[in-house]
Amino acid sequence: MRCCRSIIILFAILILVPISASAESKKVRKPVIGNASVPLPRVYAPVRPRTTRTAFPWKKKIRATVFWVGESPTARNPTPNHKSSWDPKWQQNFGGFDDPNPKNRSWDFRPKGFIPGQNPFYVALPYNDKATVVSHKESAKRMIPWFKKRYKSRTQSVCKGVWVAIRHGRKIAYAQWEDCGPFNTDDPNYVFGSARPKNQSNGGAGIDLSPSVRDYLGCGNMSVVDWRFVNISEVTDGPWRRFGANNHFVMLRNKKQQARISQNDDLRRRREEWLRNQLPKKAGS
Repeated sequence: MRCCRSIIILFAILILVPISASAESKKVRKPVIGNASVPLPRVYAPVRPRTTRTAFPWKKKIRATVFWVGESPTARNPTPNHKSSWDPKWQQNFGGFDDPNPKNRSWDFRPKGFIPGQNPFYVALPYNDKATVVSHKESAKRMIPWFKKRYKSRTQSVCKGVWVAIRHGRKIAYAQWEDCGPFNTDDPNYVFGSARPKNQSNGGAGIDLSPSVRDYLGCGNMSVVDWRFVNISEVTDGPWRRFGANNHFVMLRNKKQQARISQNDDLRRRREEWLRNQLPKKAGS
């Protein structure tokens, strides 16, 4: 009788224990922080990429014209482009004529005939910070946000080489500010402020684009674009980072390459010095 009772009790325990364990496993466990029990936070995946905040807002719906290094003067554009506002040897330093004919452009957005010595992604904006060869305009000191940061000497422009983003449709290209225009070189309220361009020619054009910028964006002369200044850290990878001694990314690559060469030369020198020190020891032994 006792044996039967023990078997019944054991059987009941085997049935109830899994049921109890199963019930416990279904309870939602909450993490304990201190003496309080708090629910786990809910995490939502973003549906749109985050955008980088910038100090330079977009200037929207600006008429753009196309210009190029080596451009000859015409009735509508009397200024020759073999030199720029900041470089009297612009065409020479660029390496030649930046032919705008699409048939004479390469797949990597440069002229076919040569590797450009400067960045083929360039623009002109209607302001020159230099008053004379050895002085800056008062408006430059007052209105250019980066004047103090980029100032090096009385003879150097603080605007030359600054990076600009240009947007047309869904595409964005990056280029360097290398000349002044169109038709105006003293419009700081537009370039650095919120005013519209003072220029009334060519539909009130407010920016000149190089053939490389034109081709990348797929726009033409007299197209409407948006543009803004950007920091170097905002310039994404693209063909605008490939060419030019004035290109910050090319300079950085050259600097890294020179550092590797110097490091290899130093290792080679140390190895040769170590081998020379080993020769007398072997001769003495």
